Amino acid sequence: MKRTLFEDEHEMFRESFRRFLDKEVVPHHLDWERAGIVPRELFTAAGTHGFLGMAVPAAYGGGGVTDFRYNYVIHEEVQAAGVNASGLGLSLHNDTGVQYLLDCGSAEQHQRWLPKAVTGELITAIAMTEPGTGSDLGAVRTTAIRDGDSYIINGSKTFITNGINADLVIVVAKTDPSKRTSGLSLIVVERSHEGFTRGRRLEKIGMHAQDTAELFFDNVRVPVANLLGAEGAGFGHLTRNLPQERLAIATISVAAARAALVMTLGYAKERKAFGAPIGSFQNSRFALAEMHSEILIATTFVDQCVLAHNAGELSAEEAAAAKWWCSDLQNRVVDSCLQLHGGYGYMTEYPISRAFVDARVQRIYGGTNEIMKEIIGRSLGV
Repeated sequence: MKRTLFEDEHEMFRESFRRFLDKEVVPHHLDWERAGIVPRELFTAAGTHGFLGMAVPAAYGGGGVTDFRYNYVIHEEVQAAGVNASGLGLSLHNDTGVQYLLDCGSAEQHQRWLPKAVTGELITAIAMTEPGTGSDLGAVRTTAIRDGDSYIINGSKTFITNGINADLVIVVAKTDPSKRTSGLSLIVVERSHEGFTRGRRLEKIGMHAQDTAELFFDNVRVPVANLLGAEGAGFGHLTRNLPQERLAIATISVAAARAALVMTLGYAKERKAFGAPIGSFQNSRFALAEMHSEILIATTFVDQCVLAHNAGELSAEEAAAAKWWCSDLQNRVVDSCLQLHGGYGYMTEYPISRAFVDARVQRIYGGTNEIMKEIIGRSLGV
């Protein structure tokens, strides 16, 4: 079955990004895994080569093309190169941070932030999750109380991707603490704001090169000019933009599953047991056939979701379905692939072991898969 999603310009972009990864990321990935963070220079290098802000208008230095297929290419190539954790920060910046600035920002904010977001001089993050609040955004306790021409922000966030490197943090806060979701607003906190501090870099079972942090806000005074969109409209902004974040997770999941299968096919053809390649045994062939078939089916669905998203037609329920099913698929595939590697699959020197631990978070962030099913279930009227 011929895949028809991508056009010539996407494939040219793919080749360019693949060369970038081979030169700038692959040789350093294991060092960054040990360090627990990628250098800021990775973002500026990506910006120099045109791999940031593809959807940002040309007037601000971006690609000027609203086409999620370019994001999808980045996801596929990062996974194919085996540098998932090192590449996630770039994807989060493109898929989420810059998207919120584009969608919710004013002309003045676009002029102030987008040019440097495109060059990688400004790195973005979004801060939703709190120590006591995950998927229930109405329970957010971080407050942003108006005081003249400023907001005073108090509270804390955790599990924030790009948390250490970020220069612009889009904070989900209560501007009206007496309300639940209708009291939420999005406010951009900048690195230089007094009272904004970062806690420890969190140690995770996987995704080691991706910096994940706790953030603290102690009477942080932020200009009202940093409010994204309208006050009290934060939940609406999140509802409108979360489907893209969930679609991104789905595309990453499918690409990661495909990469795991490719490496396992190579191993199954070379590794021998009882005098024959392990891939020649029926159990192995069946496992490989099942994974191949499910990845093919998932790819077909996700490709259609990307086209629907480009057309402005992807629903929140469809994005939720893509996110939960594809992230579940990724976890099933890497587990089966590790099993086919046998004892070697449990050794950290083998890439499949990193793929295994990296996969687990896909079912949690962007909204847990249980929440995805709740979104879908409610759409069915039950």
